[in-house]
Amino acid sequence: MLGALDDTICAIATPPGEGGIGILRISGLRALDIASHVVCLRSGKSLHALPTHRLTLADLCAGTASSPITGTRNACAPNFIDEALVVVMKGPHSFTGEDVVEVQCHGGPVILDQLCRGVLSSGARLADPGEFTKRAFLNGRLDLAQAEAVLDTIRAKTARSLTLAQSQRRGELSRYVEEIRSELVVALAHIEAALDFAEEDISFVRQDELMRLLGATLHKLRRLLQSGRDGRIWREGAAVAILGRPNVGKSSLLNALLRSDRAIVTAIPGTTRDILEELVSIEGIPVRLLDTAGIRMTDDPVEVEGIRRSRLAWGDADLGLILLDGSQPLSESDHALLAESESVRALLVVNKCDLPRQLSRDDLDRACPGHGEILEISATVPIGLDELRKAIRRRLMPGMLESNEGVLVTNLRHTVAIERALQGVDQARQSVEVGHAGELVAMDLRIAADALGEITGVITTDEILERIFAEFCIGK
Repeated sequence: MLGALDDTICAIATPPGEGGIGILRISGLRALDIASHVVCLRSGKSLHALPTHRLTLADLCAGTASSPITGTRNACAPNFIDEALVVVMKGPHSFTGEDVVEVQCHGGPVILDQLCRGVLSSGARLADPGEFTKRAFLNGRLDLAQAEAVLDTIRAKTARSLTLAQSQRRGELSRYVEEIRSELVVALAHIEAALDFAEEDISFVRQDELMRLLGATLHKLRRLLQSGRDGRIWREGAAVAILGRPNVGKSSLLNALLRSDRAIVTAIPGTTRDILEELVSIEGIPVRLLDTAGIRMTDDPVEVEGIRRSRLAWGDADLGLILLDGSQPLSESDHALLAESESVRALLVVNKCDLPRQLSRDDLDRACPGHGEILEISATVPIGLDELRKAIRRRLMPGMLESNEGVLVTNLRHTVAIERALQGVDQARQSVEVGHAGELVAMDLRIAADALGEITGVITTDEILERIFAEFCIGK
């Protein structure tokens, strides 16, 4: 890894295809020297003479010159490919902490390809996925949790998930985790000092003080862990399955929530035979809506497979919408679904409320006692969809915890580390309570502190780094 840091890397930072602007990034010890082989400043100056963080007009050439281009734009004329704006960001005041050159040219694939080839032939190598961000971490510009938040920022699906990602990128989670870890390290230092001077009969920390500290730390860790589910939903989105017998309006409801005719709607039972998945923002929460096959008794092998997949999707979903037809009495299939809904997260929704009612609340009370909230809607008129969106939000996030109300854990890696820390602190508290040897308490606290250190990267391994940054795109 140290050898790789000596390389100068480059990558196209904008998505493939045509665009108004294309950006090429170069970072490393020789960034300015290598960029000088493809960049000819209109001013005739050298890239080394440019002030940092200031855009400058330049011409680009194919980079076939054996030495840096000097002089006026005529020096670039034989291999001219485009004009561009160039910015030099001198380390350590850059994203990677190294010298960085960014070239902003027209976003044609041929232009960017020729520019990138010229930089590579001049001594750079193509960056690995996430290598720019990895260098920012290795050079101390970001901690590991902040680096992961860069990817969350790129992948944010709603405004609120973006707010959460930016909060973590600014280091709010890191500061909170480091605060807890520092408390553990202080406690550990007192315990180890007491062990070192056991024969001197010096008291470094009283038992009641240690119990109070560990109790407070356990409370903080449990709160962090409890925020993990809400954080995962903000980051990845929640899966909401729409279930019901054929022709209750599942596809119509999907289209209404999407505000788009995405699913085919017909009067023929069994039109939907596979799961249709679409992403939508509901009350700011990214939600993956799953339109499932109508659940009923059938001999059609294709429909049977669709129903099997519907049940699997329901089992994996964060919430199921049990859709009923309010214009008809409950069917055998409805009764079966209502019976299943008692053991999973489900919300009862009565559709077609614009038609004459044949389904009463008494019918539902008898079929599904203790069902809780019932929403009445019409997916086609539409009626009641705003209330349904709010109910989905309440069911997915009962605490109504907003992304800016405290620190949320959004990453599975962080959750696993917090669980290990929680286990270590809890074991240490039990050991103190029953009077176990200080060595055992110290060992558990060290395990807990190390687990928290993995979140910010104070303690990490190459394997963890490779796994994290492999998820990034090339150029970031």
